[in-house]
Amino acid sequence: MLYNKLTEATRVLNNCQLKNRAGCRHTRRMIIPANHQLRRIFTAVILVFPVLVFGLRRTDFPDTFVFGSGSSAYQVEGAASEDGRTPSIWDTFADAGGYGGATADVSCDAYHKYKEDVKLMADTGLEGYRFSISWSRLIPNGRGPVNPKGLQYYNNLIDEIVRHGIQPHVTLCHSDLPQVLEDEYGGWMSRKIIDDFTAYADVCFKEFGDRVLHWTTLNEVNVFTLGGYDNGMSPPNHCSPPFGMRPCPIGNSSTEPYIAGHNLLLAHSAVVRLYRRKYKSTQHGFVGLNLFAFWSLPYTNKTADVIAAQRANDFYLGWFVNPLVFGDYPDIMKKNAGSRLPKFTKQESKQVKGAVDFIALNHYMTLRVKDSSNSLENDIRDFTADSAFEFILKNGGTLPGQYSATEPGLQGVLEYFKQAYGNPPMYIHENGQMTPRNATLNDITRIEYLQAYIGNLLDAVRNGSNVKGYFTWSFLDCFELFNAYESAFGLYYVDLNDKELTRYPKVSAHWYSNFLKGKSYKHRDKLLLHSSQ
Repeated sequence: MLYNKLTEATRVLNNCQLKNRAGCRHTRRMIIPANHQLRRIFTAVILVFPVLVFGLRRTDFPDTFVFGSGSSAYQVEGAASEDGRTPSIWDTFADAGGYGGATADVSCDAYHKYKEDVKLMADTGLEGYRFSISWSRLIPNGRGPVNPKGLQYYNNLIDEIVRHGIQPHVTLCHSDLPQVLEDEYGGWMSRKIIDDFTAYADVCFKEFGDRVLHWTTLNEVNVFTLGGYDNGMSPPNHCSPPFGMRPCPIGNSSTEPYIAGHNLLLAHSAVVRLYRRKYKSTQHGFVGLNLFAFWSLPYTNKTADVIAAQRANDFYLGWFVNPLVFGDYPDIMKKNAGSRLPKFTKQESKQVKGAVDFIALNHYMTLRVKDSSNSLENDIRDFTADSAFEFILKNGGTLPGQYSATEPGLQGVLEYFKQAYGNPPMYIHENGQMTPRNATLNDITRIEYLQAYIGNLLDAVRNGSNVKGYFTWSFLDCFELFNAYESAFGLYYVDLNDKELTRYPKVSAHWYSNFLKGKSYKHRDKLLLHSSQ
């Protein structure tokens, strides 16, 4: 079958492109003709079998609720050394071999193809688009002069988004701190970052705030901190034995995650205070913080596991949310981490408390939590040992590495925020299905996942959760944080071996578009791609 041939060719192509992008021409000649044939079949199937939304309607949600999709600067822009941009810590991590030679130097080339991409967004029916600004593209030295070319690009991008009737939702820093600041004073390990981050935010508010109402200071602060300063799996690649999951040139896994996290909170709160003081009265926007969130359930009904599940929420979510809501870290964190967890002064506590207009979550799965309190007996501990639990994955995915659609956790985690933190305004900034990165457009498992999670989100809305919007991850297949081009989350496939980097809609893009445009079908017929060729 053509579909099987395409899948096998794509597997070979992916292995090839990860090793040597320029050396894949033969494999590309093998796959692209098949891809064009498949697209013709795909189009015919779409005409005969409408992409089903299985009973969900856009109108089930409030008119003010926003549905969109997302990306981030380093992951899609490309043009890594063009027009004055300087490296970020993510560039440095990739260039040092963090992904086995793969980088995002070109990626989707959204820097040059933004008009085409925004048109795709509008055609899909997106109501919002979440993206980030590259700090080192806008202010190449981390502080000081603004790069005119970077300023022009983001003005053009925002204008194009707004012109198509799409809401821009902008993240200021998505794991891509300018490398120059990392080199100068250690980046997020130093309190000097607070002034530089605030000055950078000031430029963004001043230049773009007349069109941007929804700002997020930092992306996945919990995962960024743990990956960057505890296990070393992501930039800036700090860790120390025995805790690192890969070699790290520097770091202290016992202390650095807590110090960096503290500085992230202080920097975030400084930016919120700046916006409220200088821009809120004229721009009327909102500034929030983004966290990664599992929905944590006890592994068993044993008391130890039930307590461990709450401890997981305290360490992964309360670490950042408790200071913003209550002015201090969770008691269990202060107890288990002791003096390694920085203390807020009275003034800092006052400044951090209430310094958020909304909380955004990146959520993908439900996990079981098992108690491991014996880790507290270790003489040297990191964040994981302090938290004293382990995650157990219940993988009901149909393929290895895919997320289960049978146990969506959005309602659970949103209900937790409603009960624990007074139901603050919330956004779901990322939610989507991971698949192997290939040319397969028939991503039925992604549709099943989105169907389950959006339905679960609707249950949360109907139960009173104060959630304002939902963004799929991701709009395009892009450079992923933990495995570069090996996995994909996009609604659109990007052919990295085509010099035009052509975008192809997957079945999920049509599904999401039909949902957004109000089409609904009550009968769940199967949508299949068949070919006997």
